[in-house]
Amino acid sequence: MLRRRFLQIGGGAVAASAIPLGATSQASGWPDKPVKIIVPFAAGGGTDAVARPWADKLTQAFGRQFVIENRGGASGMIGTEAAAKATPDGYTFLITGATTTVFLPMVRKVNYDADSLMPVARVGDILCGHVIGAGVGPKTIGEVLDHAKKNPGKLAFGSSGNGTTPHLRFEAFKAKAGVDILHVPYRGGADSLTDLLAGNIQLMNEPVTLPHVKAGKLHMFAVNHSQRMEDFPDVPTLTEAGFPNCDVPLWFTLWAPGGTSKEIIAKLNEKVVEISKTDDMKAKLKLAGAVPVLQTPEEIAAFREQDRKALAELVKTANIKIE
Repeated sequence: MLRRRFLQIGGGAVAASAIPLGATSQASGWPDKPVKIIVPFAAGGGTDAVARPWADKLTQAFGRQFVIENRGGASGMIGTEAAAKATPDGYTFLITGATTTVFLPMVRKVNYDADSLMPVARVGDILCGHVIGAGVGPKTIGEVLDHAKKNPGKLAFGSSGNGTTPHLRFEAFKAKAGVDILHVPYRGGADSLTDLLAGNIQLMNEPVTLPHVKAGKLHMFAVNHSQRMEDFPDVPTLTEAGFPNCDVPLWFTLWAPGGTSKEIIAKLNEKVVEISKTDDMKAKLKLAGAVPVLQTPEEIAAFREQDRKALAELVKTANIKIE
């Protein structure tokens, strides 16, 4: 069964993030014009698939347009820099995962202060797994590993960029399994998927692959979670396949530039939590391969630190280097 990931942590996300009485002056009239949400990857990828239903729902909730702006490139750093340096007036936000907010600042110089970004709300955790093209031959994890060991360096996996979670997931798997598989970075998951379906690469780990797994064009051979996925009950988890502690969580958060009004952040968090509880939003996130997670901004900050420590250990054990 699918692990229950619809979480409410710390005794109630709504109560913890509610706007304090008497502190609503900055948020009372917000928003009174369109709000921009930067997605630092190309349209059609995993981040974009999660962000777009949120833009639609927030537009309906606030009566003002929430507009997605895709700024792909440099593994998401270009768009993240734009958001981090934007005027903190409550009209520019960012939706991204740990790639640009946690991992890349650990291993290379970036042109923004990732810790200045203020967490607003968790907008979805991705349920996904490792997939291989149907034309390659192997279907199970055992068959994939046997094929990879007999053909070192001849298999290639695509990701949405260096240092992205799909990249790190395969690096963790390669390190645990002791196989040589080439990494090919792209500007986004959609571009990677195009080459996978064309046979130019053989493997991926992104939610955009899921419809093609259902269609039989791709085979999923391992799931990146503690329990199996509801839609793919026959696919084992990495732990079941003999590779425990091999997951890298793929979690998406709405962020604000440093200095954004805490009242606006609280107002937006409250609305995201409210929407996350609806059956319609759960269904829309499921189409993107995601599930909702309820957290306050403070809980997100704590989770970021937890993820930072785990990724630092992965960098060390897998000897990951970003050129």
